Amino acid sequence: MRRILVVGGGYAGFYAAWKLEKKLRKGEAEIVVIDPRPYMTYQPFLPEVVSGSIEARHAAISLRRNLRRSRLVAGSVTSIEHARRTVTVRPLQGPEFDMPYDIIVVTAGAVTRTFALPGVAERAIGMKHVEEAVAIRDRLLTAFDEASVLPPGPQRQRLLTVTFVGGGFAGVEGFAELLSLANGLLKSYPELAPSDLAFHLVEATQRILPEVGDGPAKWVRSTLERKGAQVHLGTTLVSAADGQVVLSDGSEYESDLIVWTTGNAATRLVRSHTDLPVTARGLIQARADLRVGTETDPVPDAWAAGDDAAVPDLASPVPGSFTVPNAQNAVRQGKLLAKNLLRTLRGRKPKNYVHHTLGAVATLGLGKGIFQYKRIVVKGFLAWLMHRGYHVLAVPTWDRKVRVLAVWLAAAFYGRDIVSLASVQRPRDAFVNEADVPMLDSRSA
Repeated sequence: MRRILVVGGGYAGFYAAWKLEKKLRKGEAEIVVIDPRPYMTYQPFLPEVVSGSIEARHAAISLRRNLRRSRLVAGSVTSIEHARRTVTVRPLQGPEFDMPYDIIVVTAGAVTRTFALPGVAERAIGMKHVEEAVAIRDRLLTAFDEASVLPPGPQRQRLLTVTFVGGGFAGVEGFAELLSLANGLLKSYPELAPSDLAFHLVEATQRILPEVGDGPAKWVRSTLERKGAQVHLGTTLVSAADGQVVLSDGSEYESDLIVWTTGNAATRLVRSHTDLPVTARGLIQARADLRVGTETDPVPDAWAAGDDAAVPDLASPVPGSFTVPNAQNAVRQGKLLAKNLLRTLRGRKPKNYVHHTLGAVATLGLGKGIFQYKRIVVKGFLAWLMHRGYHVLAVPTWDRKVRVLAVWLAAAFYGRDIVSLASVQRPRDAFVNEADVPMLDSRSA
């Protein structure tokens, strides 16, 4: 059998493998999916994981439970040698090994774009994965507990000061949801006042949410500011050393929680460790039909989709533009890639990827949202309902749809859960510090 090797189990990789499993004939090909995580993250739910509106596991789609006909390898691909039809795999345990293939599907995704700024690597946290969203939420809840027993002053202010860097969809949604959670928590902490909270959103350009028009973007900004946020436009982070935030607009303050959401960058694998053609931005050069290569020179048996691929945007009026790296495109590219791969296996011509946007929808905290499709703009509660309705339909598997709906229904009656599980990150502390465990010397051991 031919081996179809899928690099990455994110949106594009998961949907490509999922659709291939359903359409491949018995014995036609073997599917191998390589990813260090055992799940696909449904990233649009991460802001609601941050606020506690969704349980963390409900934003994670199990690969083993859903890709039952695929061979799953827990590890990372460190290099691709397409000339030899071989990848090098670094497993979670054990030495690296080579794995041959017949057809490769590169869907390695992207990583958070960072800059060499003082303190960022030591203090900041991203928001691309479930564990990051959980950590952000737990840090805020723990900060409330710690601040509630402190007198007013710099230490309390630092604990309750939050900084988000990046005003795109991920940054604004995460920022708004965390701000909504913080304002809601004040009811349970009579020791604290709204004036104790300081939420800063830092954006390098002159506007937030570039995916929507100027009017909706201004409305979102004013909505956040009415809730107590400070939005710094045309501003960059200069330093975050030791939690001391210095901004280019002259602002300087201490912040205990710094979240970095400044967009995507190519992975090291795609950027530096493959012989497949790569663009100047470090993305896999893809054709409109999702084969790797150019329109005149396709690379045999190589496909790419998602955030790591430069796919021509045939729906754009601007010549030479590429599809936007977002969930809408990654899901639809993954599905079409599976269909096109099957077409080529069976001697048929693949189809080009053409996708007209379905619009942009964002959550801005409990009961608030924004939706725009061309000139149609919906704000407030209705947009928030549209956001929830769209994503509960879009999240894969009925298992996740039902679980998410159940949590939302429970929250409507009882509110969001406000328990911090930050101690989960240090599970042995209670055992070591509190248990009466006799120490064994080398002779008794």
